[in-house]
Amino acid sequence: MRSRSDRLARWEYGHAAEHAKHDDRRAPAAQAEKFFTAEEANRSLVLVRKVVADIVEKYQHLLDLRARRNDTAAAVSPAQVRQLQEEVDTVVDELNRLHDELAAVGCILKDWSAGLVDFPALYRGRKIWLCWRLGEPAVTHWHELYAGFAGRCAVGPDFD
Repeated sequence: MRSRSDRLARWEYGHAAEHAKHDDRRAPAAQAEKFFTAEEANRSLVLVRKVVADIVEKYQHLLDLRARRNDTAAAVSPAQVRQLQEEVDTVVDELNRLHDELAAVGCILKDWSAGLVDFPALYRGRKIWLCWRLGEPAVTHWHELYAGFAGRCAVGPDFD
């Protein structure tokens, strides 16, 4: 079992990645062995959509808690600061669990605030990302490994 500090460190890595806003240079393709077709990625959205919605909501709650804890630390009792820290720890644990659910599916969370998810895929013999963002009805875009969200292209009929 991971210690609380391990989980916090793991969240901090995700937090740093979120602030980098979709930095594909970290080569996450090496982390995922599974490659999705557009159809498979769309089928997985039944679960992914729910998990990502929870992540976005809890992540915003975490940012709010951390700001409240940091802003009030000098003005409240140590017991109140500890209570806020316990709430932070609980939300971090929940975020880690949800992140693990996405990893089990085989997709990669790229932006904790926007709910941006990439699915590793192959297109014309090369590795690419199928790209989906919370609120989109389906996986309809893809981009090169290093192009990021700005380089999204529509998934055409010749894709699979």
